[in-house]
Amino acid sequence: MKTTRIGRTAAKVTDISFGCASIGNLYREISEDTAQAVLGEAWDAGIRYFDTAPHYGRGLSEQRLGQFLAGRSGFALSTKVGRVLSPASAPIAAADGYVNPAQNDVRYDYSGDGIEQSLEQSLKRLGVGRIDIVYVHDLGTYTHGAGNAAHMEAFLGSGYERLVRLKEAGRIDAFGLGVNECEICLQVMDHGPIDAILLAGRLTLLDRSAEDQLVPRCREAETSLVLGGIFNSGILATGPVEGATYDYGPAPQDVLDRVAVLQDIAAQAGVPLATLALHFARRHPAASSVLLGTAKPATLRRNLDALEQDLTPQAQAILAKVMMP
Repeated sequence: MKTTRIGRTAAKVTDISFGCASIGNLYREISEDTAQAVLGEAWDAGIRYFDTAPHYGRGLSEQRLGQFLAGRSGFALSTKVGRVLSPASAPIAAADGYVNPAQNDVRYDYSGDGIEQSLEQSLKRLGVGRIDIVYVHDLGTYTHGAGNAAHMEAFLGSGYERLVRLKEAGRIDAFGLGVNECEICLQVMDHGPIDAILLAGRLTLLDRSAEDQLVPRCREAETSLVLGGIFNSGILATGPVEGATYDYGPAPQDVLDRVAVLQDIAAQAGVPLATLALHFARRHPAASSVLLGTAKPATLRRNLDALEQDLTPQAQAILAKVMMP
């Protein structure tokens, strides 16, 4: 794996990384053995950057990742802030798309105190003393709608400055945003510099909306982009089949139609649609790292094998064309 420096910081990440949402029981429950197996598959493949969050199974993902990393070294780790967990007041069978999560309630808090409390909780669950990268999770109207104004006030009022102080104190190497939209990134960058953005679903073979304003802004500011959601929550892996998902819900007809066109283009180039989507993300000049997330070792291996596949000349020409400035 190649390694890339995050912004102007000391943090370095492998160009392929492992996203740990699925090991928090996203959509279906998995065993402890399965969670450890897929993490082992990632490690054995040379992946040394792992991303998690309190949101993923109400802390379960962090717990499982911490167990795996115990005794290991030479890895980069990111988690997220903005949600503070507390012991559940009633049993939780499922929450936020996670099945049988850790038994914790959650509240949003983007203030300085909330961010530091969230970080301290994550450090304990992960069993580490510091974090390479901290992302402010789901700030913006995509998640909060009209309620985002209060969260922005809390973050810009004290949250941002607290992250600056935590970085200066050496508790973290880098900080930024972990979001599904471009606009909030531009707004925060107007307030002050950030080191990295984990951007889900907005720089993919299907959705290239980040290329309009955000990619040039990041290049100018030396803010690194980590790409998540490169299959747009499923449809670029499955194709436009019945039940295909886009942005965590049923794909609308216009998206199904666009993906059908992309699938035909990939087929004419002699590669599966998913392979073309993977190579688009990894080869994009703005990408510092590409997150792969799954609960299945075989699926992770298939995606890694696809990334090692030599593309046909037609497929290479397609990617060269779409990546032209």
